Amino acid sequence: MDRQPELQTLLQTLVPIGKKVYFQPPPSIELEYPCIVYKRDAASTKFAGNQPYRYTKRFQVTVIDENPASDIPDKVAALPMCIFNRYFAAGNLNHDVFVIYF
Repeated sequence: MDRQPELQTLLQTLVPIGKKVYFQPPPSIELEYPCIVYKRDAASTKFAGNQPYRYTKRFQVTVIDENPASDIPDKVAALPMCIFNRYFAAGNLNHDVFVIYF
């Protein structure tokens, strides 16, 4: 079952109204900040009796904001099954990277 549309809706509740959430945006798109950019990253499969019984997709979620004190990363960090991965700054933008199983 593809739950990506549900994740899109959930992430849209975390950014200010009118701001964007992008799923695997092509390089030609000009991003508007603050924003969330996310993509499929990996998956986890649990087995029992040599058969898969649970398959969960993992997404990489990056919050990009000019404001280093933005509250958006805190909101993402509070999501279930979400793990903070790293932070970096590039081009006067702050990037908080998470992985979430959804």
